[in-house]
Order: sequence, then C-alpha cells, then structure tokens
Amino acid sequence: MPPSRPSTLIAELSYQCPLHCPYCSNPLEIGDARYRDELASDDWVRVFEQARALGVLQLALTGGEPMLRRDLPALCAAARDAGLYSSLITAGTLFSDERARALRDAGLDHVQISIQSPDPQENDRIAGNRSFASKIDAARLTRELGFPLTINCVLHRQNLDRIEEILELALTLDAQRLELANTQYYGWAAVNQDALMPTAEQLQRGEEAVQRFRERVGPRVDVLWVLPDLHEDLPKPCMGGWGRTAIVVGPSGDALPCQAATTIPGLELPNVREHSLEWIWTESDAFARFRGTDWMQEPCRSCPLGRQEVDWGGCRCQALRLTGDAAATDPVCRLSPHHDRVVAAREPARTDEFVYRAIRRPARV
Repeated sequence: MPPSRPSTLIAELSYQCPLHCPYCSNPLEIGDARYRDELASDDWVRVFEQARALGVLQLALTGGEPMLRRDLPALCAAARDAGLYSSLITAGTLFSDERARALRDAGLDHVQISIQSPDPQENDRIAGNRSFASKIDAARLTRELGFPLTINCVLHRQNLDRIEEILELALTLDAQRLELANTQYYGWAAVNQDALMPTAEQLQRGEEAVQRFRERVGPRVDVLWVLPDLHEDLPKPCMGGWGRTAIVVGPSGDALPCQAATTIPGLELPNVREHSLEWIWTESDAFARFRGTDWMQEPCRSCPLGRQEVDWGGCRCQALRLTGDAAATDPVCRLSPHHDRVVAAREPARTDEFVYRAIRRPARV
C-alpha cells in the first residue's frame, strides 16, 4: 500500500500547443495517434471527482496548451464542484478577455503564465513564434480580473544572463510568485542539451541575483529558484518521490507517476478510461514500481548519507537516460558509479541552434 495520499493532480489536457519550446517536457512522439485520442469532458469530470475522493487538493490544468480545449470553462467548473484548487498553466497567447472572464466565472482559482525571456525578440526566438506581447497582455489581464498570478520562466544558458530583468518584469506585472526552474534534461530538453546547458558561473550569478531580489522585495514576490539536476551532487526527490504526492494524467488518459515515465521500458501505464484513480494509486505496477525503498540498488540501498527517504532515489527517467537502467542510482548523486557522466554533461554548450518542439519526432533523436 502507498505511504500516503496524493495531494496534486496534473491534468495534461492536450499536447497541442502554439509554441515550440526546445525544453518542453512533453513526449517526443506527441504526433502519435494515442495522444490525439484525447479524453472527453465527461472523462475529465470523473477523474476530478475521483481525485478529490482520493485526497487530492490541487489541480494543475496544463499541456501542451490547455486553452486549446474548448471545454476548459466546463472543466474549471467541474474542478470547483469537486472541491479542487485549480491552476491554469498557459503560454498566455490564447488568454483573451472573453475567455479569461469565462474561466473566472467558471471557478478557476489561479493563473500561471510562461515567459521565455524578458526580451521580446529573444522570447519569440526561444518560443518558436511571436508570443511576447500577448503574454504580457495576458499577465496584465490576469491581475485585472483578480486572479493570483505566477510567472514561470524556464532558465538555460540562452536566457540566464537576463535574470535581473526577469525578476524586475515579475515585479512590474504584479506577480505573486515567480518560478525560476532551470531546465531539467528530459523530453525535448534532452534533445537540446548542447544548446541549453548553462555554465556554473551563470548559475552562481543567477542565485546571487535572486537572493538580492528576495532581500529587497521581501514577501511581495515569492521566488522559487531550482537548480538543474546536472549541476548538483545530490539528487532531488523527483515529484516528491515516485508515487508519493502526485498523479499525472496525459491527454489520452494514461496515468503516470511523472511526466517522463513513458520513456521507461516495460512500465505498463494504467488508463483512467479502464481503472479508477484509487486502483491506479494503490494497486498499479506503474505507481508501485519505484515507490518506497525496497527496489533500490547499491549504493542507494545502504546510503551512508541516510538519504533513502530524503531523495527517494532521485529521478528514475534520468537514471535510465544516463545509465540505461531505470533502477540505478541517480547519477546526479556523487556516490553513483556513473556520476562522471553528470560531471561531463556540465561542459559548456556547443551550439546556439535549437531543435524546436514539433508534432513529429526529430530525425536526430
């Protein structure tokens, strides 16, 4: 049995998106037929009800771009009726006045808007289309309508030197929260690692700028700063630990312990069309496979740092990508026999060119 109940449901409503971000966490094979067969409104309503009964409190409506779903207001209303606190995770390009008001009236609680850079031209280059102006308009509209606003900027080598401008932009837009999550290398980011990997000096300057901003602004803006795993020596508890705090449901109904779990061979993903969330959380192999500590190999199993129930083994998808074994110690850990691969990955980026997120898998992967 699982040690706890989940607190968060991440609903990936659609993998379609007007942006082409080169660090997107969506699967590389987003054009596959199984991803086009999206859950119907009634399916999502049932999932929301089951999630609340399971103990979930927070709902992230994400994608791709969730605003491409015409039934989004109805889904927000269903989340409200189920007693879930709903957050819309959007690029902001489709956040018109009419649609935003409809979402507010339907019960949406919170809006998070992604910005690729505080510089308009750089933002549009990273996003793969012209989007900066509409993002700023969406952020201002969010506050005008009374929503709490989070600005999210995924950081990497090609925008980290603008960290102070990013901080000031969040302040100007009256954001309550700013998420500065350095790129984690799975999905499309793994394809683009050579173009995205920051230097240690960039990360140090960024962290110092964040600290100065926190001291100056105080609680007015809550700033989350997350280092990239590949620049650390101890792993993070991925998703709070495998199968411990969150459930991800993809557009076609597959339930996952994390967004990248589709990359793990032999992991049979349960589908909400066939199983209840209760069964998926408590009984499915996908959620039990790396839950707890019994599955761990050495050196995790007898960790001299006593971190088994701190980081829960780190990231399984990262272990798979860097070692070929999803059950291996996360190579981010300095005790891993494969830690040298992480150190080698910190080499300066070797290109400025992106492979943009696309419907078809890129030939080079």
